[in-house]
Amino acid sequence: MIAAELLSPTSQLVGWLLYGPLLLWALWRAPWLELVSDLRRQHLLFGTAFALFLLWLVRRDFDSGLSYHFIGMTAVTLLLDWPLAILAGLAAQLGLLLLGRQDLSALGVNGLLLVVIPVWITELCALRVERAQPRNLFVYIFFCGFFPAALAALACIFLGLGVLWFDGLFPMPPWLEDFVGYLWLVIFPEAFINGMLVTALVVFYPDWLETFNRSRYLAAPWKDDGPPN
Repeated sequence: MIAAELLSPTSQLVGWLLYGPLLLWALWRAPWLELVSDLRRQHLLFGTAFALFLLWLVRRDFDSGLSYHFIGMTAVTLLLDWPLAILAGLAAQLGLLLLGRQDLSALGVNGLLLVVIPVWITELCALRVERAQPRNLFVYIFFCGFFPAALAALACIFLGLGVLWFDGLFPMPPWLEDFVGYLWLVIFPEAFINGMLVTALVVFYPDWLETFNRSRYLAAPWKDDGPPN
């Protein structure tokens, strides 16, 4: 997460100009009729937003104005699908804003980095897996859980550094070339947390995952010596 003092007014404005229409698009595409009629889905949305808010509270704030915390949006996207995932991320951001842990002017940039980009990467991976229609359960767990979480963390880091470098308000450390070695300390935990959450949900609560095709992954296999009973 990036503090407002590290972002130029141009970056803050561009962040809001990009994040605002995406929020409106998510509001438009959200399944409001299903959400109103399905109490279980309401509980999933509110519970996920609150869990995401708590996860983002557990963070390390640096004196430079940067904050580090796990993202968790991959599991949220698989649980809620992309429109509600973006809205859940917004709810978590507003909670941090009310506690004074985030700046309103930087909410657009942080929303793009921490919400939109992970949701977009996860949605692309889930669509690619669904297009391939694999019957192996571990393909879904790895390519929809572990892999997009790691890729989202990597993308957020490099895009965040790109914004800081472009604005020029954050003094880049002289050991930036050694930064690649520390990426695994960020990517691996992010992938592990999201992947294990997705694995647990697949095993115990597969109906909760909006992007999980239970009839294909959990159907009984055919026998070669005859038709199924």
